[in-house]
Amino acid sequence: MQFLSWISEMIIPFLIFYIVGYGMITKIPVYDVFSEGAKKGLQTAVKIMPTMIGLMVGVGVLRASGLLDLIASIIGNGMEKAGAKLAPIALVRMFSNSAATGLLLDLFQSSGADSYVGRAAAIMMSSTETVFYTMSIYFVTAKVTKTRYTLFGALLASLAGMISSVFLAGMMG
Repeated sequence: MQFLSWISEMIIPFLIFYIVGYGMITKIPVYDVFSEGAKKGLQTAVKIMPTMIGLMVGVGVLRASGLLDLIASIIGNGMEKAGAKLAPIALVRMFSNSAATGLLLDLFQSSGADSYVGRAAAIMMSSTETVFYTMSIYFVTAKVTKTRYTLFGALLASLAGMISSVFLAGMMG
């Protein structure tokens, strides 16, 4: 076990020394290449900043207004008790990972991490994607204007992840 700890502590310094050493051997100006990459990364961050701020504000407004809870309760009413607890996480997860993580932690405190609902929510968090966040960031960065079937496919994949999480959590308990 100590060997694995040592490897995990040494992997980053090893990679840095390897990259710098390789650059020196092949006569690549490592610092200049790094600076250029950092400059391009900063430009990309500046380009996507308005989209990120808009998404964060939108999710905050939806949560604060109670609309998200209302939609989740409408969806959850037709399901069992577990569905009513999972619906808010499933909805918020499509917009914001951090907000869904907050809901997940609340669910863990109220129901327990080892409960059926806790397991289903944990599996759901790892088998679904922040659909709207990811689409907006990628499409703004790549300047894609016609998304075609991306939203439908992403929502279908998220639904498959949600259904699978409920099924797998049931098999585990």
